[in-house]
Amino acid sequence: MTSPEPPQQIGFTAAQSTPRFPRDPKPPSGAPNVLAIVLDDTGFAHLGSFGSDIDTPHLDAVAARGARFNRFHVTSLCSPTRAAFFTGRNHHAVGMGFLADIPLAFPGYTARLPKSAAALPRILRDHGYSTLAVGKWHLTPRWQRSAAGPFDTWPLGVGFERHYGFLQGDANHWAPNLVCDNHYTEPPRRPEEGYHLSEDLADQAIRMVRDQQQGAPGKPFFLYFALGAMHSPHHVAPEWVDPYRGMFDRGWDAWRRDTFARQVDSGVVPPGTILTERPEWVQGWDDLSADERRMHARQQEVFAGFLTHTDAQIGRLLDSLEATGLLENTLVMVFSDNGASAEGGKDGSVNEHRFTAHLRESVTDNLAAYDDWGGFSTYNHYSWAWAWAGNTPHKLWKRYTWLGGTRTPLIVQWPGHVGDPGAIRSQFTHVIDLMPTILSAVGIEPPGEVDGVAQQPIDGASLRRVLEEPETGEVHRTQYFEMLGSRSIFHDGWKATTNHISSGVLDEEELAVGSRDFDQDRWELFDLSRDFSEAVDRAEEEPERLGQLTELWATEAARNQVLPISDGMLDRFGGLIPPTWPAGSSRTYLPGGGPVHDESVPLLWGGFLLTAEIDSVGTETGGVVCAMGDWFGGYALFVVDGVAHFAFARAADALALHDDAVLGEGRHTLAVSYRFDGDAVPGQMELAVDGRRVDAVEVVGMLPLALQHGGAGLRLGHDSGFPVSPLYRPPAHFTGTVHFVKIETPGPAVTSPTEEVRTALHGD
Repeated sequence: MTSPEPPQQIGFTAAQSTPRFPRDPKPPSGAPNVLAIVLDDTGFAHLGSFGSDIDTPHLDAVAARGARFNRFHVTSLCSPTRAAFFTGRNHHAVGMGFLADIPLAFPGYTARLPKSAAALPRILRDHGYSTLAVGKWHLTPRWQRSAAGPFDTWPLGVGFERHYGFLQGDANHWAPNLVCDNHYTEPPRRPEEGYHLSEDLADQAIRMVRDQQQGAPGKPFFLYFALGAMHSPHHVAPEWVDPYRGMFDRGWDAWRRDTFARQVDSGVVPPGTILTERPEWVQGWDDLSADERRMHARQQEVFAGFLTHTDAQIGRLLDSLEATGLLENTLVMVFSDNGASAEGGKDGSVNEHRFTAHLRESVTDNLAAYDDWGGFSTYNHYSWAWAWAGNTPHKLWKRYTWLGGTRTPLIVQWPGHVGDPGAIRSQFTHVIDLMPTILSAVGIEPPGEVDGVAQQPIDGASLRRVLEEPETGEVHRTQYFEMLGSRSIFHDGWKATTNHISSGVLDEEELAVGSRDFDQDRWELFDLSRDFSEAVDRAEEEPERLGQLTELWATEAARNQVLPISDGMLDRFGGLIPPTWPAGSSRTYLPGGGPVHDESVPLLWGGFLLTAEIDSVGTETGGVVCAMGDWFGGYALFVVDGVAHFAFARAADALALHDDAVLGEGRHTLAVSYRFDGDAVPGQMELAVDGRRVDAVEVVGMLPLALQHGGAGLRLGHDSGFPVSPLYRPPAHFTGTVHFVKIETPGPAVTSPTEEVRTALHGD
């Protein structure tokens, strides 16, 4: 027991006084650095160490030095998995039952981590760690992502000391919407100058660690390295794709069989595992036309190149740690937030913004972009059949609580602490187990109270003994799952899963076979101790056991704030938490600040009047008056050679208006109006200069609900990233003067719940 310090004595002089030195927190002696590498939308079968023939040498090397977990599970969606990782609690229990983009006034869905579940970076920081976050966040609720915050749900607000990355669910890898600490920032280079987000994130992670170690040598760090990859868009330079030319010409059925054979041979999948069948509503490769096969093979070639490029960036980070002698005392965890994504639908998508615009994908449209698939002109996603193959040998994909959505790779490396390096761990594990594993490795107990707030019990269990002793028994007996109405429960080796089909993906809504009514849902039962892939339904043979499991699911759901459930959120959308400071129906914006986040701009889809006051310098006038988004979805008011233009890019088309006359020198008013009276009547968009109508165009259909996935908010006097129109090139600084831009709408639009869910899912 430490004896109390004697009272400090303060005399008239320093010689007459006794100093008392502050005690800054320090971790236990020998505490490891912690590196968490989080992949996005990466399926169970995508990594080489889990059976893939896609080249991932750096991650495979981590697996060879560490442990591979082949029964590791996540929540099947992005924000919930990340919340569970940081807190060690089930996702509904910490308010993240769905995506951060849809905060609801129900306890399990507020999209706000409670103070009763202090996050891992806060706990480690309080014990003397440096805490660094690089990459994707997606834990800040809608309406809190603007430059005004509030910032308590941004990375720095939950315990990180540094952050560089993006807040939302996805990013254009050529031109992302970036945040540095608590402010928005621009990428260091333009796309045509060779910029790529994954490379930038690796650069930043390497620099952060070097700065930290040079400033405090030997101080342990927690680095959260969350890449935007492998989420769509699958953006990568051609040289990474070229090695895969022709590799997938045999198609997904053959690739899945070959991958399964490698999984069995390597021990990733136990002997006797059944390769689950392709869903009857997912097309077979042999049923495709030659053009369809060519296009689908290209989609997987680009995905494979993207994954190998991602692995190379991870390798750069690991090499940097090794070169500085840090890797030998670093606990490395690699996992994916959910299984492979099927949001490209049956044909794949050249522009995933079509997903939220109810626009059908077209092989013809995809083929037109064949040569630039993954390049600047695409926001691409592969077919759902490739997602199914990427989750071999399991069923379905992201968003479902079948194993295809919830079982992903986990690799753990910790030099000197992994028994039988390279071996498989087959214990049932879950993402909530990772936080207590890290705390155990560091040598600290979870706090019972933080900032005076009593902490919720941690749901996960430490895997440290499993790492050290591979033959350790099960540490995780029971685990419920729920996502968008898809439900399952694991208990003592058995798993029950519903056949519920969720809404949100157009092709699934029309083609998927299963229940769309909770009252009609059928529970299926699987003995996972013998049936690794959830292939043999035992419900009819074991009705009593099935009943016990469904009752257990109900108990766990009540304990973890799962109710109310919904498959598309239509029936609980009245609980959408509104903004504290809404954009309103009329806003005036002045130049001189940073970009205005899209959530602070009135929604335009129900009609708008955009007015800009400018000064022209005649024929020499050029550049952007205002712009938001890019050519995948956005709008821009701009001037070329003294002539006013307006462009509105939608997922499938581009609306263009322009004047025929040159603006004279001096003050001018430019105005764009859009009237929309319903689906049956085309809308009308007009451009006016100084009150004179100069151009108009019919608008068939409606404008997008949101434009947050293109660019980084509303800019005045310039643009960034990709343009909305090819008639200008960012930054396109305005050569005249922009006095103000005003946007008026009919009033707060009543948003469509279906549209909101589609928009949220597109960005996860």
